Amino acid sequence: DAEHVAHELFTELDEICVKDGKDAEWKETARWLKFEEDVEDGGERWSKPYVATLSLHSLFELRSCIINGSVLLDMRADCIEEIADMVLDHQEASHELDDSVRVKVREALLKRHHHQNEKKKNLIPIVRSIAEGTRKQSEPHLTATEPVKNGAGQDGTQMDLSKVDLHFMKKIPEGAEASNVLVGELDFLERPIVAFIRLSPAVLLTGLTEVPIPTRFLFILLGPDGKAQQYHEIGRSMATIMTDEIFHDVAYKAKDRTDLLAGIDEFLDQVTVLPPGEWDPSIRIEPPKNVPSQEKRKIPGVVNGTACPVEEELHAEHHGPELQRTGRLFGGLILDIKRKAPFYLSDFKDGLSLQCVASFLFLYCACMSPVITFGGLLGEATEGRISAIESLLGASMTGVAYSLFAGQPLTILGSTGPVLVFEKILFKFCKDYKLSYLSLRTCIGLWTALLCLVLVATDASSLVCYITRFTEEAFAALICLIFIYEALEKLFHLGEIYPFNTHTDLDQLTLVYCRCAEPDYPSNKTLEMWSERNITASAVPWVNLTVKECISLQGQFVGTACGHHGPYTPDVLFWSTILFFSTFFMSAFLKQFKTSRYFPTKVRSMISDFAVFLTIVVMVLLDSAIGVPSQKLKVPSKFQPTRDDRGWLISPIGPNPWWTVLAASIPALLCTILIFMDQQITAVIINRKEHKLLKGCGYHLDLLMVGVMLAVCSIMGLPWFVAATVLSISHVNSLKLESESSAPGEQPRFLGIREQRLTGLFIFLLMGCSVFMTGALQFIPMPVLYGVFLYMGVSSLKGIQFFDRLKLFGMPAKHQPDFIYLRHVPLRKVHLFTLTQLTCLVLLWVIKTSPAAIVFPMMVLALVFIRKLLDLCFSKRELSYLDDLMPEWKKKNLDDVMLTTRKEEATTVEIPMERSKPVQSPKAHDPKCDPSEINISDEMSKTTVWKSLSSNQSDSRPVAAKKARPHLSQSLPSIPLCFFFFIEPK
Repeated sequence: DAEHVAHELFTELDEICVKDGKDAEWKETARWLKFEEDVEDGGERWSKPYVATLSLHSLFELRSCIINGSVLLDMRADCIEEIADMVLDHQEASHELDDSVRVKVREALLKRHHHQNEKKKNLIPIVRSIAEGTRKQSEPHLTATEPVKNGAGQDGTQMDLSKVDLHFMKKIPEGAEASNVLVGELDFLERPIVAFIRLSPAVLLTGLTEVPIPTRFLFILLGPDGKAQQYHEIGRSMATIMTDEIFHDVAYKAKDRTDLLAGIDEFLDQVTVLPPGEWDPSIRIEPPKNVPSQEKRKIPGVVNGTACPVEEELHAEHHGPELQRTGRLFGGLILDIKRKAPFYLSDFKDGLSLQCVASFLFLYCACMSPVITFGGLLGEATEGRISAIESLLGASMTGVAYSLFAGQPLTILGSTGPVLVFEKILFKFCKDYKLSYLSLRTCIGLWTALLCLVLVATDASSLVCYITRFTEEAFAALICLIFIYEALEKLFHLGEIYPFNTHTDLDQLTLVYCRCAEPDYPSNKTLEMWSERNITASAVPWVNLTVKECISLQGQFVGTACGHHGPYTPDVLFWSTILFFSTFFMSAFLKQFKTSRYFPTKVRSMISDFAVFLTIVVMVLLDSAIGVPSQKLKVPSKFQPTRDDRGWLISPIGPNPWWTVLAASIPALLCTILIFMDQQITAVIINRKEHKLLKGCGYHLDLLMVGVMLAVCSIMGLPWFVAATVLSISHVNSLKLESESSAPGEQPRFLGIREQRLTGLFIFLLMGCSVFMTGALQFIPMPVLYGVFLYMGVSSLKGIQFFDRLKLFGMPAKHQPDFIYLRHVPLRKVHLFTLTQLTCLVLLWVIKTSPAAIVFPMMVLALVFIRKLLDLCFSKRELSYLDDLMPEWKKKNLDDVMLTTRKEEATTVEIPMERSKPVQSPKAHDPKCDPSEINISDEMSKTTVWKSLSSNQSDSRPVAAKKARPHLSQSLPSIPLCFFFFIEPK
């Protein structure tokens, strides 16, 4: 029912000490949101969050408390006074409390609670004061009519927000409730008072909890003088067990004392014991980066150390509903449209975020340089028929259309190396056979678009399910390595443009010079140029010419300070190197700034989101201030075709013979494979399950948009664009979402990707407008953009399993990380798989960088068949850990497994739990059962510790009380048990 729905819990441990009748108060000593935080001995600060270690003895004592104390479930109360009265009434009814002591105990329970944040409210760091100052001024008080953040009820009193730690409140999830643990010693008590209370509904008890959220649970332990540390450890045990995912649900669902005991026994059954001689319990354990899932504990029949008797989880495969063959013409496309249509408006609303602004600015700068560079290279290869301005227009048109209508708008389109090789070969062919290059190219583009349409109509994109991690990672690793290689290559190329002297005699610096002179042996081309421009060599004042004028007249440089292309300019080259590496390291540093310890969370998050853009701005300002003439980004300043003999529309036939229209279908087949493989492999990488995309994908719709825009670009004589792997991965990485309210010590949880269309839309819109922004863009140094390329290449390598496996070759077994595949696959098999992938990667690299690059898509296609051959060398189980399983048309029958599971469920006592399978309370031990299957409750009763607890309890109980229900003894035993264990179960 609604009253027993589990909520997130914040647990607070308060302690009291009353001696000699002196006035006292409850003091907060520890708190738990997920991990334990203690008030340090000085009392001025909280400790760092850490994993709690508990003594086994204190957990046994806690279990005894639940057995012998008062358990009040679903108590209805509105204030702490009513709760105190009801607890004391229950104690008196059990003959456990004298009337003379009742008043003093009630007064102790109603003492003021002093919280740690009240001490430090005037010592808040100046940075946090600035960040929260405005908020505190606008919300000075929270009254009874104002809603509490977590949806708490009110008790009619005014709450002063100045006593609330607003920074800590942000870490508490919406709808969270409180669990208060109250322990301490009272000198007038003769025996302990123990009560476990669950309120229904939860009530906001003003002043009881550090943060204004409603209280659901209270655990009270008050005992005689002299056992404060013992009570403190029992309180820690109670608070820690309340943070356990399983017991937390049990506490909400429990119907009586037995259910609570079953929950504690299940917790004890899952703990990991640390030997006393090998661990110091005073050492605080750092919270883990990844907390193991507790789903296994929710399955009946799974005990500590045994395997779950169900089928192994199928590893991520690419054959979801979006890749099912429909058997109908355009069936897959229709399903893509139906899948994406409900999210179309939200794709624009979700883009209204500061994170999207940061992503847009970063990727705009990252996309501009390769598009212009590609246009320049294409201009050189085609003698200016397609150049930078055509590249900018084509990228803008294709990108805008794709962002508006594609199935996966997170994909960024760009130019690729194989396309450039194809264009070079085609232009050379046309030049040799005196054909019109642009007309023949248009025919090939239209044929390619038609073939793409056929692939969409026949659901050919369903073949993507055969592209597994093996192929994905080889392709992605290659593109990342090419980005890194080309960034470094472009930096080295600057050394040719801006040379430096490697053998300089510092004593001769006053004698060095470099000036222009008439060439000793001018070439025929130079003489022809002089003749056309009516230049007489002897009349030219060569000595007074500038570098540009000398190069323009094709003079020669003479002197000891001259290189091949002009005077030595070492400052430009070395300054470019500084800009290059500074951009890379600063981008990486600022991107990781979110996890640093400086500034408030929002400031850190904003700096991290804008990391690359901030780096570019800083480097541009620094370059401008230093004044070294580094190479700058060159953007076309006029919106017109590069050559005057071509327009914006190209005839498919033109001056070519008619048969070229039909002959164009042959190279179009190769071009179609190139487009299909580049587009779909990148789409598969973007649509990985680990990205947690919620709006689905559209492989067929993506290919349709690429095909349509390829036809448009062909008719207009513009370059072809297809999905760019590294740019797309960088786009996805820049839009990652993480949980805002993470518990102290807990790593922010990855929630998914901000799926929207605005970033891609604005990137390519602004790219089209770049012609009118030449004045601003000309200040961006090219080495800075090369540094951004290096950063994108390196950052995209993260998460590629291939590189993790590659590192294993140089690691001894004892130093190897705890990867899941190393647990289940022999190391030699892991190395064999890695070597196979490495060989494929080397072959891809050789082909990609050779004149045979046009067949690169065929080699990528061959990877799918190579992966299929691995089935002969590896078992299916091994491949399930090293790679995705290949799709199968028939699945194994799971009837036997399901039948076994149902039998196990029938033999367990179940405690209903929300959204999960039940926790089991083991039944009586069957001597015929496997001896490894124990009953934790029975085994606990056989231990010396438990027998000692029961013995002391029996011996110390008064005769009059023996007829009543047993209670916790006056003197809880102090058996020196030295076992400590983690609270995080297996």
